[in-house]
This record gives sequence, structure tokens and C-alpha cells, in this order.
Amino acid sequence: MPATLASDYGDRSSDLRSPLIEPGKEAQPKSESEKICIDDMLLRHCGEFGPWQLKHFVLTSLAWALEAFHTMVMIFADREPAWRCTAVSGCDASASSVCGLDPGSWEWAGGSGSSTVAEWGLVCGDKYKVGLVQALFFGGCMIGAGIFGHLSDSFLGRKGSLTVVCILNAVFGCLTAFSPDYWTYVCLRLLTGFSTGGVGLCAYVLATEPVGPTKRGAAGMSTFYFFSTGIGLLSGIAYVFRSWRTLYIASSIPSLLFLVTVLPFISESPRWYLVRGKVKEAMKLMHSIAKSNGKHLPDGVMLALDEEVNNCSSYEQLETKEAISGSLVDVVRLKITRIRLFLIVAINFLCSVVYYGLSLNVVNLETNLYLNVLLNAVAEMPAFTITAVLLDRFGRKPLAIGTLWFSGVFCLLGSLVSSVGMWKVVRMVCGVLGIFGMAGTYNLLFIYAAELFPTVVRNAALGCATQAAQMGAITAPFVVVLGGGLPFLVFGVCGTVGGILAFYLPETLNKPLYDTMAGMEDKESGNCTSV
Repeated sequence: MPATLASDYGDRSSDLRSPLIEPGKEAQPKSESEKICIDDMLLRHCGEFGPWQLKHFVLTSLAWALEAFHTMVMIFADREPAWRCTAVSGCDASASSVCGLDPGSWEWAGGSGSSTVAEWGLVCGDKYKVGLVQALFFGGCMIGAGIFGHLSDSFLGRKGSLTVVCILNAVFGCLTAFSPDYWTYVCLRLLTGFSTGGVGLCAYVLATEPVGPTKRGAAGMSTFYFFSTGIGLLSGIAYVFRSWRTLYIASSIPSLLFLVTVLPFISESPRWYLVRGKVKEAMKLMHSIAKSNGKHLPDGVMLALDEEVNNCSSYEQLETKEAISGSLVDVVRLKITRIRLFLIVAINFLCSVVYYGLSLNVVNLETNLYLNVLLNAVAEMPAFTITAVLLDRFGRKPLAIGTLWFSGVFCLLGSLVSSVGMWKVVRMVCGVLGIFGMAGTYNLLFIYAAELFPTVVRNAALGCATQAAQMGAITAPFVVVLGGGLPFLVFGVCGTVGGILAFYLPETLNKPLYDTMAGMEDKESGNCTSV
């Protein structure tokens, strides 16, 4: 019933009961509810990863495939297609590129509509424009990750932010297909990057926050299977739709389908409800989780923020408490989170340079492009599996250090190997093992970063880390053009330094996800007694 009617009803009920109280006797207070944090409620009453979490996790993580579509479509849309001679004179079929050939003596094998390079002549002196589009796309991702990271922590929420970015992706992706010229194309790719930057971020947090503490690590690691699957599916879509314009439409339609068929069945995060002061909504959702998992949530159990567990308010006060919010300013102000933010940003940047740099080197194998991308996506999956298996056995910190150094060592070996004869194969193997290790690190970092910060600033901190990763993605192509063994040397140094920085991060295995800055500070400082 409306709040005003409920209040009026409560007042009248009180008036009716008051004459029944005997003179000289006071009404007995209601028994105080047990107030526990979300992690404890999941562990004791609702289930850590039951049917409800499984359904919610799968549906939400499908958004990662959408991010793969919008990110990796540039590999096919901006490729330099094969060409052939159309005249006997003025064209050398053995030439490595069309630069220097007489105009009109050659043509693109797939026609001018096969890629943006063919349609707008982005070769020779204009070849830098292909790299410019890529750099600006990742620049847009960097901006979008920060903005949507903050919005999902504040009034929009996790689900609301995911809805907005999917709408923008669908619109900008389809509009890109109708770009009349190169600069319009650049602007639309920048805007697509802006919205794409928030997709994986919001999907990851929304998928993992309702999961219990002992299952959260494995669940978080599994989200990247959806990204790799999306890359594999995209190679098939690109194989069918050879025109870059139809490819952009085909890769954008899934975002519309996700909005209509998937999002209505996804729930908002109970942690976001709690920190925003919507305790009733959070409790309703927790009851739904318990029921779907075949569990029972007692009526006397009430959700509370971690900082309130030892100093709790009454039931009525909790229901009407004000929303708690945070920002990067709060992260920087507190010494514990300030150091963590610096380290996780630096490690994300270094990891991204290696991951995207090695991915670009795979494209230079001069084999079938569609098969190459598919194999690259499949090769990452064993790294995700192995890392997920070892995650809860060895912890986040040792695994992060190990995967970073594993990749760094093989990249350094690759820099020492020449590119002559059979040594080419050795260098290629070093590159494959390098990206294998870094794929595991990339997967692990999302979980690690999410567990290092409390709910009120988690997405803001993850957005900052994602921005650093996008900066690494922008930097990677400039490292690759160095040629020879220098890229491997740079990648090796990045992996090694990243492992050293990871030494200074705390272990988060089986530690609670804190809700507020004060709650984390108290627990990390040892100021709170056990509940």
C-alpha cells in the first residue's frame, strides 16, 4: 500500500492497542532482528551458487559476447584485403603492397566494399588512419569505462547501466554501417567505444555480486569464456558477411536481441540495493534467491552493511536509511585503497600492452584470417580453465604473479630468438605461450580488482583499471611496429614488472566483499571484533 496509507494505518493501529495496555506496565519491545552482511546471508541461508545464481550469471555474462563483437569487428572491417593485377604493364604481381603500382593497373580482389581500407584507400601514405581508428575506439572505451563505472555505482545501478550501454552499442553499431566517409566512420567508432567500455564492466559486477564468497572466484573467471566465445562466433559471422557494412549491422543486431530477450530476466544487484538504502528491495531479492535455491531465509534475519553488523540500527531505521555513495576521490583519500588503486592500474596497463600486442603479432602469421581469429579465441580458453582451477587453491596473489612472470619469461625468450628458418616456429611458440599466460592474468585481474574495493566504489575502481587497460591497448600497436625482437623484449619487461608490482597487493581469497569504505578500513585495520 502507499507509504502515507501505511503510516496512517500504523498510527491508528497504535491508538487502538494503547488502551489495552494495563496501567503501570510498558509495552514489551519487539525482539531484535539478527543483522548480517550479504556474504553471511548467502553462506548460511540463501546458497552461494544455486540455480538462481547460475541462471543470473549465464544471462548477464552473455553481454561479454556483445563486447567481443563490437571490439574485434575492426579486425575484419579494417583489414587490408588481397589485390590482383588487371594490366600486364605497370603492375608487379609479386610486389608486397600496392604502393608504387600504377593507378588502374590493379584492383581489390573482394571489391571496394570488402573493407574500409579498400573503400577509402587507406594504404601507403594513409595507412596510419587504420591505426587511428583503432586508437580512438579504445580511447572511447577508456572514457566510457570511467563514466559508466561511476553511474553503475550511483543512481543508474548495475542493470540500468548495462541497459544503457547495450542500447547505445546497437544504435552506434548500426549507424557505423552507413558511414558516408572516413571521418564519420571515425566518430561513430569513437562513440561505439564509449559505450562498449561499460559493457564488460557492468556485466561482470552484476554477474558476480550475488555469488557467495567461496564460489565468486571461479564464477568471475568463467565470464571470459563468453568473451572468447564471442570472438569465435564473430569470425563465423564475418566469414558469412564479407562486406564491412553488412558486417557492422550483423554484429550489432545481437545487442538488440539481448535488450529484448535477456535483460528483462536479469535482476539488479542486491549489494547495490543495500548501499543505496533500498533494504526492502534487497531483502525481497534475497528471499527470491533462497526460494529458487530450495533454501529458507528466516523472517528474523535482516541485511545490514558490513560497518553496521557490530553497531546496528533498528529494523525501521535500516528500512529508511539514506543511500551511501562513493567516488574515486574516496578511494584516493584512504591510504589502503589509494595504494591498491595505483598497483591495479599499473598492472592492468602492463598486462594490456602484452595481451593486445601479442594478439596483433598473431595476425601477422599470414594465414587464413578467419581461422586465425578463431584459433586465437580457442587458445585462450585453456588459460581460463587452468587459472580457474588453481584460483582457490593458491590464491589470487600467487596466481597473478605466476601468470605475469610465465608470460614475461617466454616473451623475453622470444626476443632472443632470430626469425630465420625453424627459429620462426620457436618465436611463434613463445608468442603463443606468452598470450596463454597473459590471458589467464587478464581474466584473474577482474576478480582481483573487484575484491580489493568495497561496493560503494567497486565499479568506479574497476572503471579506472579498465581505463588503464585501454591505454595499454592504444599503446600496443606502437610497440608492434618496432619490428624484429624489440616487441618481444618490451612485452617481456612489462610482464616481469607487472609480477613485481603484484607482490605488493594483499591476498583476497575467502575474504568478505566489503560494502563501505569505513567497513573495509575497520576490518583491514583489525578494529572490529568478530560477529
